[in-house]
Amino acid sequence: MPILRLYKLYLSPEKEFVKKLKNILGFVPGNVTLYKMAFRHRSAAKVLKNGSRSSNERLEFLGDAVLGSVIAELLFKHYPYKEEGFLTEMRSKIVNRANLNQLAKKMGFDKLIQFDQRSVSIQTKHNSMLGDAFEAVIGAVYMDKGYNFTKDFLLRRIVKPHIDIHTLELTETNFKSKLIEWCQRHGKDVLFELAANGEGESAKLFTISAVVEGKKVGVGRDYNKKNAEKLAAEKACETLAI
Repeated sequence: MPILRLYKLYLSPEKEFVKKLKNILGFVPGNVTLYKMAFRHRSAAKVLKNGSRSSNERLEFLGDAVLGSVIAELLFKHYPYKEEGFLTEMRSKIVNRANLNQLAKKMGFDKLIQFDQRSVSIQTKHNSMLGDAFEAVIGAVYMDKGYNFTKDFLLRRIVKPHIDIHTLELTETNFKSKLIEWCQRHGKDVLFELAANGEGESAKLFTISAVVEGKKVGVGRDYNKKNAEKLAAEKACETLAI
């Protein structure tokens, strides 16, 4: 083992964190600061000199994009004859917030997350915090090790041992029906509104907003209108913790 890795594991001030991270991820991190930030919820964020806050939200944004890319390629190769709508739905089943929360808990991420217990509700902790940290860690791995390493890590350490694609294919996940039924039970109005595309965007791209009681709670974008509605409904279910 290289001297720098030995130092991080046994001599550095961060050695306990590094050991826990190695047990969870299977490798010794290069830039430890990235991973510490990945586990820092916005409620525990530090305010930096430039006024920004050092939470995991930016890494979460990056990790979401990397995860989506890896899963999209996996499904594209796994289902060579399936249409785009099927692939979109399968990707949604894998990367939806509930599934990411479960994966994060299985891997022990809950033992490393930093958050302010006074300002975070139990509902928030269970419905979004773990999944957010999961995506942020992927963002940290990408920034630390690069795309190819991250792709291999996701496929070998997460997809292969934890995700049964065949079972997911047979699982019905209708977020639109779920959202509508929830709104009916609670006497709330729900609409799916088509938004105008931004300048330079393809006219074939649909942007759909899920609106509950006049408030936008989820947005979906896809080249198929029904798929855009499904994605908007999924985001809405996540926002409303349904």
